[in-house]
Amino acid sequence: MDIHLNIIGSLLIILALVHSIFPKYFNWRTELKSLSLMNRQMMMVHTFFIALTVLLMGLLCLTSPIEIIETNLGKKLSLGLGIFWVIRLFMQLFVYSSKLWKGKTFETIVHIIFLILWTYISTIFLFIYFK
Repeated sequence: MDIHLNIIGSLLIILALVHSIFPKYFNWRTELKSLSLMNRQMMMVHTFFIALTVLLMGLLCLTSPIEIIETNLGKKLSLGLGIFWVIRLFMQLFVYSSKLWKGKTFETIVHIIFLILWTYISTIFLFIYFK
């Protein structure tokens, strides 16, 4: 099971780093211009803290897989992380509009990759808790 946490840790670190390209990739300089200063800055700050949280989750998985798997605290942490990622999977399925990816090859591939990723991460964390 620790190999799965190492894989998840690596993937989460990569995901956290990918957040750094969001402003340029999504053209936030132009797209967010119409927002108030507060909303614009909140978008940037929240993106930073999401990336930081995902990075820290990844580092935790890489540095402490045995503790996560074998201790009561680790199992409780796994439950919380499992719930977090199940909710993220739910959002991917039911909150994001299919208009964002349907009929677009790249976006559909990314959508499917994230469905697989959120399912994998959720499953591993919940399996650790319930085993």
